[in-house]
Amino acid sequence: MHGLVPGLAAWLLFRSRWRRAWAIMLLTMVVDVDHLLASPIFDPNRCSIGFHPLHTAPAIAAYAGLTLIPRTRLVGLGLLIHMALDTVDCMWM
Repeated sequence: MHGLVPGLAAWLLFRSRWRRAWAIMLLTMVVDVDHLLASPIFDPNRCSIGFHPLHTAPAIAAYAGLTLIPRTRLVGLGLLIHMALDTVDCMWM
């Protein structure tokens, strides 16, 4: 889902440049680098939201702020989509 949903958003919202938009939003997946700070790095029963530093409310607020600036809008949107999908993952646990 972390690849498909940004692709769908790119197709729907940025049709004339959807490939570039999708690529930028896919690059925002690097936000998961904060998982390397956890021990263990991967825990299938752990919710990322609120646990990892780049998955906290202040970080998510900053991502929302990025959507307000035209030059960073795609990055912010990609990060918000990522956080929304992680939230859905948490609800399914």
